[in-house]
Amino acid sequence: MASYFAPDSAVRRICREPALVLGGGRALLLQAAHPLVAAGVLAHSRYDENPWARLERTMRALDAIIYGSREEADRAASAVRHVHEGVRGRIVEPMGPFPAGTAYSALDPDLLIWVHTSLVDTILVTYEALVRPLDREDAEAFHRDMRTVGGLFGIPDGALPETLRELRADQAGRMRSGAIVVTPAARELAAAILRPPAPARLRPLFRGVAAVTVALLPSQLRAQYGLRWSRGRERVFDVASRPARRAIPPTVRLLWRRVVGPSAGAAPRPRVSPAR
Repeated sequence: MASYFAPDSAVRRICREPALVLGGGRALLLQAAHPLVAAGVLAHSRYDENPWARLERTMRALDAIIYGSREEADRAASAVRHVHEGVRGRIVEPMGPFPAGTAYSALDPDLLIWVHTSLVDTILVTYEALVRPLDREDAEAFHRDMRTVGGLFGIPDGALPETLRELRADQAGRMRSGAIVVTPAARELAAAILRPPAPARLRPLFRGVAAVTVALLPSQLRAQYGLRWSRGRERVFDVASRPARRAIPPTVRLLWRRVVGPSAGAAPRPRVSPAR
């Protein structure tokens, strides 16, 4: 059956890399830096029990949309939109630039765009850091493919930036304006994501995942989250990430089994990335 994407499309070639799972924490923290996104996650998810559950849902939905038939893709996207219908409310206290009483909805195009662009940017940043550099043509083709994904998730036609350069300019502008700011709610989510409940034997693995998350975050948000970093750590990460690429696939499979828990069943093909 026909798919939305050709076998040699940029989105298929890029998203089949197992290493992209390690960008999950970055995507979640970037998205939570929008105060209304953080409010929705806090109020409508069991983040304290399984802070990575959104990663599981995103991986499964993206897997169906990118690699499945159009029928499978439409069904997966419809399921995500259905979940979003129930994520709505009002904040009870000021959050960043938003006063108490501000309404939020996961179907709000502005929030959908921030979540989507955070995902696109994270996939590309993670790919270049942990897999290989991308040329401009491939990166732009990936962005165009992901505009189709965004439309399936409910983003109105024409609402997304036309080019990857415009996407990143939009992100930078939001951060400069103060609309994207780390709130106490976002820090609460970050603590759960970076230090999830885990048996003692697996804590070194999660510390490694947390280190990747911190390394990949934009420096401005890293500082707002209160995450320590330095040029020395940056150099260590750059050097260590090269040989570590060979160990990424088995590490990702272990991470998947342990992070999302038994409710996830069998791990999907580890080829797509976080987090919607």
